[in-house]
Amino acid sequence: MERKDKRNHQFTNRQLFFRYLAPTSSAPVALEMKKAEGIYITDIDDKKYIDGISGFSVNNIGHSHPHVVKAVQQQVADYMHLIVYGEYIQSPQVAYAAMLTSYLPDHLNCVYFTNSGTEATEGAMKLAKRVTHRYKIIAFNNAYHGSTQGALSIMGDEYWRNAYRPLLPGIIHADYNNYSVLNDIDTQTACIIMEVVQAEAGIIPADKEWLQAIRNKCTETGTLLVFDEIQSGFGRTGSLWAFEQYHIVPDILLLGKALGGGMPLGAFIASNEMMQSLADLPVLGHITTFGGHPVSCTAGKAALEVLLADTYISDIKNKEQILMDRIHHPAIKAIRHCGLWMSLEFESYEINQAIVHECVKNGLITDWFIFAPTYLRIAPPLIITEEQLHQLCDIVLKSIDTVFSL
Repeated sequence: MERKDKRNHQFTNRQLFFRYLAPTSSAPVALEMKKAEGIYITDIDDKKYIDGISGFSVNNIGHSHPHVVKAVQQQVADYMHLIVYGEYIQSPQVAYAAMLTSYLPDHLNCVYFTNSGTEATEGAMKLAKRVTHRYKIIAFNNAYHGSTQGALSIMGDEYWRNAYRPLLPGIIHADYNNYSVLNDIDTQTACIIMEVVQAEAGIIPADKEWLQAIRNKCTETGTLLVFDEIQSGFGRTGSLWAFEQYHIVPDILLLGKALGGGMPLGAFIASNEMMQSLADLPVLGHITTFGGHPVSCTAGKAALEVLLADTYISDIKNKEQILMDRIHHPAIKAIRHCGLWMSLEFESYEINQAIVHECVKNGLITDWFIFAPTYLRIAPPLIITEEQLHQLCDIVLKSIDTVFSL
């Protein structure tokens, strides 16, 4: 087919961005970046920004870590894509799966790699239905598990779901940290899918007694408990997995974002016995072309090695305290936090947006939350130093002052 427009070289990247890329919002930030290293991102004008959201909890060890870059380069030199996942024995997949399960409870011993956290959600929903022979699924209001049709069906907000109905039947949405959900868990329930810390609701940790009651009711009824740690995993909350702080173990674990060390990767993890149900009747019960891509698995394993080789996770408590000590302002209505993860509530979405944009002007990338648009997000890479964290706090407070002085 003849090329329609041979003059694209006359346009800037910004013009091409708006001309050819599908939009995700009506007003993208549209910063044009050229380099990322450590906690910083640099734009085409050589302005440096602190990545205050870690690429939405993807870059927990920062950008372009030398250990990750070297591992990726070596793997690319050996091979990239070979064949549909699961057919060839590929050392990056095997090594990463073995490493992950060594840091998980014994029965979480079998990994299914996907392309993203959303696809991990989809795979877990199928696995739960296959294992239990039930179709009822319980999820929570203000929960985000992805944007595909199945994940959208369990998304906890009608505003986001309504435009794409009809969605999956048999979905019940309950209120987070509310004991009434126990009445919904019965012998017809395939699974209950939940975040240990609700991310897009503006960082809301589960109540420990409530979560234990859910675990008990799931065990009693044969319902599978699925924990979504796509954002909270890999040290964000002060432990490798948030569920470790609750001494409660899920039947299925969802991972994504930081799992790939900056490369696209997701996973759902369960027992080997449960996973066997996807291999027969029908064969290829769940399949993916690029899930577990060898380069992504290599990057993820290298990133996890970096995270565990230093004191990044054990240092989070002190860094969390810095945020708590420094972030105070009369305009902040409420503060939520869990590890190196904080949300600041302002009076309105408009005020929050103004502060977000002012932070960007002052060299800090931040954002809002899908189900908490009046809250500002703070989630820098875990490698951020205490000095850099103070700089981040300075920018946030300066930006709030500027907005309220206008």
